[in-house]
Amino acid sequence: MRVVCSRHGVVAVVSFLSLSAGAAMLSMIPNLQPFEDETGAVATFNTAGNIHKDNPFFQSLGTNGRTCATCHEADQAFSITAKGVQKLYERTHGTDPLFAAIDGANCPTATSTGRDAHSLLLDRGLIRVGMTLPAAPEFQIAVVHDPYGCAMTTDAATGRPLISVYRRPLPTANLRYLSAIMFDGRETLMPLNNAQTIDANMIFDLADQAKSAVTGHAQGVAPSDEQLAQIVQFEMGLSTAQVRDNDAGALDKHGAMGGAKVLSNQPYYPGANDALGGDPEGSPFNANAFSLYTAWEKPSVNGHRYDGRDDWDDHGRNAAREDIAAGEKLFNTRAAIITGVRGLNDNPALGSPASITGTCTTCHDSPNVGNHTVALALDIATSRLPGYESDNAIVAGLRELSAPDMPVFEIRGCPDPANPGSTITYYTSDPGKGLVTGKCVDVNRGKGPILRGLAARAPYFHNGAAADLKELVNFYNQRFQMNFTEKEKRQLIAFLNSL
Repeated sequence: MRVVCSRHGVVAVVSFLSLSAGAAMLSMIPNLQPFEDETGAVATFNTAGNIHKDNPFFQSLGTNGRTCATCHEADQAFSITAKGVQKLYERTHGTDPLFAAIDGANCPTATSTGRDAHSLLLDRGLIRVGMTLPAAPEFQIAVVHDPYGCAMTTDAATGRPLISVYRRPLPTANLRYLSAIMFDGRETLMPLNNAQTIDANMIFDLADQAKSAVTGHAQGVAPSDEQLAQIVQFEMGLSTAQVRDNDAGALDKHGAMGGAKVLSNQPYYPGANDALGGDPEGSPFNANAFSLYTAWEKPSVNGHRYDGRDDWDDHGRNAAREDIAAGEKLFNTRAAIITGVRGLNDNPALGSPASITGTCTTCHDSPNVGNHTVALALDIATSRLPGYESDNAIVAGLRELSAPDMPVFEIRGCPDPANPGSTITYYTSDPGKGLVTGKCVDVNRGKGPILRGLAARAPYFHNGAAADLKELVNFYNQRFQMNFTEKEKRQLIAFLNSL
């Protein structure tokens, strides 16, 4: 039967359905939903299907309105970016829970929502981390530069020094490949070094990390065991990677193995392909740790006939694909002269070699993932300052960065490995693992992060010292005397952006 007067009713129903669909989208992220970034798009594959925001990960469990997603956004590779923070500030005038003074301001005593009070978060996406010094550290620590007035205060609970350092939020995706939890490893309560125990230990460590985040960052009380289990289960199911390049197209087509879906099936075990010979299966180190884009080395002659049906203008994309493949090859094979790296060059187990000739994959050896498969914290000098350094390679590398103005700490009383019987003084913006253990050997050392999803989460390094990948590549080029040409730098950046 035709009902003439139903026209407005139909319109109303359509409008209602549209609003309902919109509300559903707000509470759910479709699996593999692409999010645009500067060079293409990033996406996340969730083993449980669509990402539903009824998980405690997306719920406010504290007192300041924050959720886990406040610092771990899906459209920013489950971290946050400086640009994302700036947009949020503009939209909310600095009132979003992200800017809570506890660690979203340069100092926890900030009462203003003004830009100056939150400059490190706005400019470099840095969160303040307050670290209480261990009871009996092997070193003395003092402040020589304190731009915000809270570099070292007193912890009310213990009476010990409370050190403020500023770090980028690490992604809460691709976690099953980790060998250490947090930049300084402080949440690696159960070791992640054995294939038989890694699953249970990872769950334990991530649950403790989530609990610490709620009680600290969100200023709440400890979540329930059920809430923690749901958060960890959700995080463990996430694989995040770049899925499309603006110039090369889809990153999992024509023989390439990029993208989040392929990453979700990447095999891994602790110690896999360890550059220092620690692979528990006895396999020798393979410097060709990345093999995502070998099919693109010469795409026009690798049997891929581009007819334009599944990727527009494929012929025009060949050069971009070849650049990505060339960058991957450079990452695997270009010689790096590794000197002055604490954890490697001063490592007695390695014979304390003054110089090691390696490649990028010496430290980024996890196949097609890019972190280190054993928990070996290193100091490549990104926390140091050129004005306090005498090593020419370190100084040259640091001068390629645009590090923000941060506190500078003086660390005294540590033995000098090069001069037995003498001590050495370090100047640093972040003493790293040394703040956790209190040991001289750990000063300035931290882990290297997983590299997947890089394009969507600038700036780079734990302290945001590299504003973009150009600065990052220039740092490594100088720091480890890699002698890249300008063309090779462009190709390496193209590869890193495709991860």
